[in-house]
Amino acid sequence: MRRPQRPSSTPDDAEPAPVRGNLPAELNTFVGRDAELAELAELLGESRLVTVAGVAGVGKTRITTRVAALMEKRYFDGVWIAELSAVHDPELLEHALVTALGLTDHTSRPPRAVLIEHCAERRLLLVIDGFEHLADTCAELVRELLRRAPGLQVLAAGRRPLRVDGERTFPLMPMTDDDALELFVRRAAAVYPGFRPADGDRETARELCRRLDCIPLALELAAGRLRALTMEQVLHRLDDRFRLLTGGSPSALPRHQTLRTAIGWSHELCAPEQRLLWARLSVFAGQFDLEAVEYICSGPGLPADSVLDVLDELLAQSVVLREDSAVGSRYRLLDTVREYGAEWLRATGDAERLRRRHRDWYLGLATWCELDWFSPRQAEAAARIDSELPNLRRAMECSMESPEEVHLAQYLAGTLWFYWAGCGRLSEGRHWLDHVLEEESPYDHSRLKALWVLGYVAVLQGDPVSAVSALQECREEGERSGDATAVAYAVHRTGCLSIVTDDPVRAEELLREALGRYREIGELNSNVLMAQVELGMAVAFRGDLDAAAVICDEVREICEDHGERWTLAYALYVLGYAALQSGRSGRARRMLGESLSIAHAFHDLLGTVLSLELLALITVTEGDAAEAAVLQGAADRMWPSVGLPLFGSAHYGRPRAECEERARAELGDTRYDVERRSGRRLDAQTAVARALDAGADDGAAPEDDGAAPEGAPGAGPAGETRRPAASRTTGRGGPELG
Repeated sequence: MRRPQRPSSTPDDAEPAPVRGNLPAELNTFVGRDAELAELAELLGESRLVTVAGVAGVGKTRITTRVAALMEKRYFDGVWIAELSAVHDPELLEHALVTALGLTDHTSRPPRAVLIEHCAERRLLLVIDGFEHLADTCAELVRELLRRAPGLQVLAAGRRPLRVDGERTFPLMPMTDDDALELFVRRAAAVYPGFRPADGDRETARELCRRLDCIPLALELAAGRLRALTMEQVLHRLDDRFRLLTGGSPSALPRHQTLRTAIGWSHELCAPEQRLLWARLSVFAGQFDLEAVEYICSGPGLPADSVLDVLDELLAQSVVLREDSAVGSRYRLLDTVREYGAEWLRATGDAERLRRRHRDWYLGLATWCELDWFSPRQAEAAARIDSELPNLRRAMECSMESPEEVHLAQYLAGTLWFYWAGCGRLSEGRHWLDHVLEEESPYDHSRLKALWVLGYVAVLQGDPVSAVSALQECREEGERSGDATAVAYAVHRTGCLSIVTDDPVRAEELLREALGRYREIGELNSNVLMAQVELGMAVAFRGDLDAAAVICDEVREICEDHGERWTLAYALYVLGYAALQSGRSGRARRMLGESLSIAHAFHDLLGTVLSLELLALITVTEGDAAEAAVLQGAADRMWPSVGLPLFGSAHYGRPRAECEERARAELGDTRYDVERRSGRRLDAQTAVARALDAGADDGAAPEDDGAAPEGAPGAGPAGETRRPAASRTTGRGGPELG
């Protein structure tokens, strides 16, 4: 069946639709600062690096986010914000920026190289917030990025300048009296509905703002007190506190001390259990949820059943902020508030116990998410780990501080295999796995698991030397210690390496051995199913397409039964490959379309680009050589972030070579090259949408998608088409696969 031709792709000098970035939505009204916003916008028009510097609580984050949003349309490739306050290790700075920019890279390249390559030809604004504890490392990175990426601008917010050549520093002062008054009144009205100060009250409010040096965070904290105190009471208590510190002259109080005093005063007004929770919340990095608070922070002086009520009081007082996210309601402390709480926690002598309790909670969370990965909750597990990454990093850092607890860091790094490999986080996963295995520790189950996960990550990064070393060590030590699970995984991942190094015979041998070992120990999860998919691919590469389809049809049924989607994408890839080689392009397109959708949703760039390559071949077989060339160009753009295109494998590369040969023959070299170049300008989101949209152009199902002939893959007795097992999930979407 010849597909209808798509309109010719965009001209060679056209640009794809922009990606706007990751700026958060404003949770409440932005107040005032008109002059500062105008000046900042002017500075960004003159300089590639602008740093907003000022004391804690003066509103640096809010104004940089606001001006970035107002100027978003200037930046074709978007505005991206990186919040660095929760990043403690300078070695994680580059990983944090990769994550903030939404980049996925499967190679073993340093994250700095990934950042430079991404920014080099783009026009974007990078907002860096809360860098002061990483100032030197951050300055050096920003300096190189600006030098190597002429279209990049950086807007930074911190307590000090970066001190990079060409930097324009914008000292952010406290608000004007009028702006401060408006902010205080608005926030007070949010806390105490119906708050409308009369003329006399406005003078009291104005005096209160002056006492607080018109520092926004101090005003927010004071407004949070109006549920329990009148403005006169708030002002009186502040006056008492200031005079105590300054010998009677509030005007002598420096601004940084004003905020600290306001925070301390707010702390004093808290009930004992509120102060206790405030201190204990300081163990978190970034956001946290109620369940974590109830487990970690409950204990002596704070029963678990009272935590929610106490947390609600801290929310009302603006000590804790609530933020809605993809995984539900979450909370956080502003940096200055957290630092104050951490000092009090250390003073109680309870800091170490809380850190271990925090570590234990996130060990448990990772364990549950690993189990949920093999369930209909797979996408939720991925989103949960994504949102908890700062806390998981802190948990690993905590475990690495004591030689007796290194095995816990190894356990955590290994348990997160599904996030590293399944959600496009190979680079950071490699960082942690290498780091936790540097320390001497017994060859227990945790170390062996970290070794096979390291081997798996190295395979996916195209680093066979490191993969062989880690997997061989895992197998030898697993056999010595009698850890049958570790041996099974080491054999499996060695078989996986054989596939991508073009040895399907050896791959089949090892994968069958691994599957036998998995059966002996009763292992069934996404890894086991992936071994079966990889076996199917090895069999397909040896030419037995029917056997490969039978193997992967079984995987598909198990995945549907368990609600597993990630491995399903790869099973569908093999089934699509087999269908295409058998001349059933309609069936192949539907399977590969769903495979592409799933892989892209999980940020699995390898699965995404593999499916895209095969869809390009399907497209040329259906009669649209120009669109096939565009899709090949889109794949070209992705491969540098995956590794050597198609692993340099002749087997994986055969469909690609066939697609290029057929498209060139139909279009001619010049037109083919033009279309392919236009595809290289498509970002991943646009390319995936285009590939899926191409399938929708076909209309009715092709004739080759009727009942399979007797003996064909998927056929039952007398040619009856076998249907997949019923899924336990609902609303899964995607085409029906018959």
